[in-house]
Amino acid sequence: MKKSRLLIAGSAFSLALLSTVPSYAQVAQADEANTQKDEAEEAVVKTAEAVEDTSSAIVVTGSRIRRDTFSTIEPITVVTAEEITQGGFNSAADVLQSQVVTAGAGQINNFYGGFVTAGGTGANTLGLRNLGPARTLVLLNGRRLAPAGTRGNVLAADLNVLPTAIVERIEVLKAGASSIYGSDAVAGVVNIMTDKKVRGVTLDAQINIPEVGAGVDRRIATTFGFGDDRFNVLGSFEYRKREALRLNDRDFTSCPIPGYKLDAASPLGSDDPYPLGDPRNCFTLDNGGVTINTLGLPTRSGIGRTSGTSGLFNRFVPAAGTAGGTPGYLGVGFYDRDSFDPASQEEELITPVENYTGFLAGSYQTDALGNAEIYGEVLATRRKSSSLLYRQVSLDYLQDSPLLPVEFRSGRFLGPNNVSSGKNVAARAFVGFGLTDSAQEVDYVRFGTGIRGDFAFDGWRYDAYVGKSWTDGTYEIESFLIDRMANSMNVVESSGGVLSCASAASNKNCVPAPRLTADVIGGKLPQAFRDYILVNTIGNTKFRESTASFNIDGPLFALPGGDVQLAMGAEYRKQKIDDTPDANSISGNLLGLTAGTPTRGTDNVKEVFGEIFVPIVSDRPFFQNLSLNASARYTDYASYGSDTTYKVAGEWEFFKGVGIRGSYGTSYRAPALSEQFLGATSGFSSGGNDPCDSDNFPRDNGQPNPSAYSVSQQQRAANCKSIGIDTDTFQQNSSITLFRRGGAETGLSAETSRNWSVGAVVQPRISSSTTLGLALDYFDILVSNGVSSISGSTILSRCYSAVDFSPTEGFCKFVKRDGNQLLTVTSGYVNLSQDVVKGFELTGRFATMLFGGRFTFNANMTKYTEQSDKTFPEEILLDSNGTLNVPDLVGNFDVTYSTGPATFRYGVSWFDGSSGTAVYGQTSRTTGLVNQANVDFLNEYYQIEVPDYYLHSASVQLNITDKFQMTLGVRNLLDKDPPKITAYYTTIGNAPLYSGYDYTGRQWFINTNFKF
Repeated sequence: MKKSRLLIAGSAFSLALLSTVPSYAQVAQADEANTQKDEAEEAVVKTAEAVEDTSSAIVVTGSRIRRDTFSTIEPITVVTAEEITQGGFNSAADVLQSQVVTAGAGQINNFYGGFVTAGGTGANTLGLRNLGPARTLVLLNGRRLAPAGTRGNVLAADLNVLPTAIVERIEVLKAGASSIYGSDAVAGVVNIMTDKKVRGVTLDAQINIPEVGAGVDRRIATTFGFGDDRFNVLGSFEYRKREALRLNDRDFTSCPIPGYKLDAASPLGSDDPYPLGDPRNCFTLDNGGVTINTLGLPTRSGIGRTSGTSGLFNRFVPAAGTAGGTPGYLGVGFYDRDSFDPASQEEELITPVENYTGFLAGSYQTDALGNAEIYGEVLATRRKSSSLLYRQVSLDYLQDSPLLPVEFRSGRFLGPNNVSSGKNVAARAFVGFGLTDSAQEVDYVRFGTGIRGDFAFDGWRYDAYVGKSWTDGTYEIESFLIDRMANSMNVVESSGGVLSCASAASNKNCVPAPRLTADVIGGKLPQAFRDYILVNTIGNTKFRESTASFNIDGPLFALPGGDVQLAMGAEYRKQKIDDTPDANSISGNLLGLTAGTPTRGTDNVKEVFGEIFVPIVSDRPFFQNLSLNASARYTDYASYGSDTTYKVAGEWEFFKGVGIRGSYGTSYRAPALSEQFLGATSGFSSGGNDPCDSDNFPRDNGQPNPSAYSVSQQQRAANCKSIGIDTDTFQQNSSITLFRRGGAETGLSAETSRNWSVGAVVQPRISSSTTLGLALDYFDILVSNGVSSISGSTILSRCYSAVDFSPTEGFCKFVKRDGNQLLTVTSGYVNLSQDVVKGFELTGRFATMLFGGRFTFNANMTKYTEQSDKTFPEEILLDSNGTLNVPDLVGNFDVTYSTGPATFRYGVSWFDGSSGTAVYGQTSRTTGLVNQANVDFLNEYYQIEVPDYYLHSASVQLNITDKFQMTLGVRNLLDKDPPKITAYYTTIGNAPLYSGYDYTGRQWFINTNFKF
């Protein structure tokens, strides 16, 4: 009776999800045969699972050799579908970006709604070893996933396209494998394997509910499969919807403060502008705020808003009845101006997404063509995502404009800019405009078909495959237009006092800007004017990839250890990108946003490859197993020419369960199409972004206040003064011109790398019911000639913040400042960087029978010993290991206990706290010298280090009947918030922007799986 009630309740829950908001669940249980396989093999600490069944042998990730055992020379981490479910992950993307897979490497996910990222807003990518997503190859069933996303910088596979419901396991090889798979496999390979043994129909449903009540994540899916000895069809259909989690939904983002400290022992914020705990410290311009409700004028006298006394100011706020030098206005400084609009808190902390995914695979066995199997696979997805962005708009009122009160018309606040029609700007209103919307819709389709069967020689097999991927994306964003703003601000007044645009004769739809009033400064803009200057701009992205491959493999001859196996093949791949931004973007007509021209280009590659497996000896004293594996690939790219990569690996098992292994190989990464052909992007940045502009430094009652300068402001001020610019008085009255381009025209070439590792495996057979497995591996990766994208803002910041500043060297090589102080910054993709990553990885597994049930403990720890990089040849390799957002020690642990129909799981993921962040930031990249004074200042008055961070989770999985399973659990069990730091690095609230932290808080999940 109890089981029946639970079954009915679970079915009702699934149907309720179907009838309300669609969703899907990932419960795909490992099939019974897999769960009962010999535990001694399983104790190879999950580094030796199969990738693909082909006849009676299997192919392991990182190899093309079929073998009759699950052994593999290199370590492979495996995450099963059952572990995904028990961990409460709601999609394949979620688990791939978790610490279980990434080992502390930062990822691009839905935390980045307000940032420009590769693939556009909403894309989720995967990068291993902190080497970025472009250096990690993602496979689905052993075939590469083509990049997907929006805008011209489509660089890597988007994890949103993956089918979650039918995933059987995820396999991760954290080692270079270009000689096996070709370009991009520099940091490693991730292979998502679907279940090939589905029978019947299964309904899965899952809901994750954050305790705050917002950001609910729902999904629903059905998987199906049918067939006979010759014919097999399986597939899945799924829908997922995750709602937005907004800034005002979480406490830790409700009051971002500067976070300055009186001394090292004082609390965060103890030296902020106002007393500790004073709400006026929230949303200052240091952190979270933006100037609004404010009027910029040439420096003039006025009554100070805070001081109540007369002084000189260039920023004012309306205040009716105020006297003084500027009647009706109060003068404000850096910390007492208006900088917070509650509407800004409607921006998303985690952006929403809606995914539709369909997957279909089939095969047919024939007696012809060597007992051939004809197979095919189709994946089709649609991602709909969006993000809100709070916008401030600057209304530049021209000299002598009738829109201004007479007393403000003759001043000169700024020189001519792109919205001033060639005239000086007399006054600027800093207006809080409100929220603007953006949306992305990405359709991705991948189709592949092939035939495989027995080849001409005994034991040999062939596999011929062709495939094609299509990505079609549309991106929309509400944007201010430069020409419309310029037309609106340039007005004439008739004798009757009627305002009209000066260009009205040729621009009949022009709406004149409103007269300058307190209401306008406060954001109350006429709707007609708002509608005229804000336009929905639309761009389109297309990405195509075609693939054809043929390979054969089989035995050559026998050795004492077994048959020598050989695999050979050839592959052809062609890619094409066509991104067409909105016409206003192409013409450079977007105000405050980057403009871009179309990105269009093609590339193709022809490759031949070979791999040999040599089992030298086995079953001998001290030589239980001794084998070698070697592979090589010749590559010929149309874009940059030819290259050869290779890899050699070996294992020596001294006696059963104890051995060593190692590998050495080279890899490469051909520049992505976006890196080669990114459309020439020209844009303008506000003159206020000039690092030497006096407005970027604190003032007190309108006067410079060097005592309030932060350490970085002190450095910038000194650098500016070294080239003759006085930051106390200088104002940049012209926009900064930005140029960005792809690297094809400058001869961008491929990256090269070498990757070696050595390790030991211990897995003694303790008893028939108790197993233990330990593996310790050392890895060393060097990437040379790395492709780097340097943004204009990064260039300016790094140039003028350098502790060894030179106007013609380092990042300053890309900055030009002419005699009139006009700034031009040129950036783009170049071959400059070098990256080094070294460390140890420890994996352990222990399983035994305990109190009539099965107890299992899994552990995985990564200890980085170096994570260093340099951008220019003349620089030193600077090690960021262990600094903020770059943890040097990461661990994942879980315990499961299965008894009867129930499985209990408890898991912990952890990474250690940071240290040395100040030293890292204050070390010269050309000399290696440390500015110890700045280091001491940062460590004394800033909080830029974080403590150890732990996330706990727990779940219980109930096999209620043979056909119904339910999993209930909680993620972030202790409701752990991210740590707090001073606003010195990029922050959300006072939390560092880093994918390793949980911004959601405690969330509950329930997963049901019902088989028909």
